[in-house]
Parts: sequence; C-alpha cells; structure tokens
Amino acid sequence: MPILQINKIIPEEGLLCATEQDTHQAGFHIGTALVGPVTMSLTGPLGAGKTAFVRGLADGLGCDPAQVSSPTFALVHEYPNGRWPLVHMDLYRLQSAAELVGIGLEDYLAEPLVIAIEWGERFEEELPSDTIRLHFHIESDARRITIKP
Repeated sequence: MPILQINKIIPEEGLLCATEQDTHQAGFHIGTALVGPVTMSLTGPLGAGKTAFVRGLADGLGCDPAQVSSPTFALVHEYPNGRWPLVHMDLYRLQSAAELVGIGLEDYLAEPLVIAIEWGERFEEELPSDTIRLHFHIESDARRITIKP
C-alpha cells in the first residue's frame, strides 16, 4: 500500500484515537484499503495500542479479530484466512539480529503477506526499505498514530 493511500487514513498530524475501538477502526480501514502485501513496523510504548491496531487490521483483511493477541511471548502469530495472510510479530524480547533468522523474518518477507511488526525499530536495518513505519503515542487518555518518515 503506497504511503499516499495511508495518508488518506492517517493524516500528517496523526490520527487521534480516543478509545481502543478507534484504534481498531484505524487498523480496519487500512486493512480494507490494502491491495497487496505490505510490511509495517509499529513502534511506541507498552499499552499504546499496537495490538489493538493489528486486531483491526486483521478484521479489515477478513481474518477473525478475536483470534489476534499480542505475540510478545510466542514472537510470531499467523492469521492465514483473510484476503491477504497476516503475520503479526513482536521483536521486543529479541536481543540480536541473529534471532530474526530463528523466527523466520527473512522467509516471511519473501512471501506475499501483510506483516505487522511490533517493536520493529529495534531491528530497523533488517526491515525492507519500503516498510511503512507507524508510531503510536500515548496522549493523556487517548492514542495518536503517526506515520514516521
């Protein structure tokens, strides 16, 4: 999905999400707009809404959002039943880029998938140059999603 299409959903100043449902809806709108494989890096502090966003993304792709959970301990969850298969990764607990081989990052990147990577900034140099980088900010009781250059 070209960055220009995402800009229609997430404006330059960011998208304010007052509730978890708003964050879900942001992911849903991007999921429904996707016309092909894409890799997204989701950055931001714990509790900022990254997994809620992926739940919405899965919903927009036609996967069951109730199945989506944080892959913090499993590291990778696969949701194959949507318009595009979704892979949800969490790199928070990885200590080195060598561990990316063990979770199959290279193999996933070679496939036509939608890949959502939480804590992707930890290994940014290992991600494709066309990775879409979304940052999740906590603002009082709300969240703001911005596109990082």
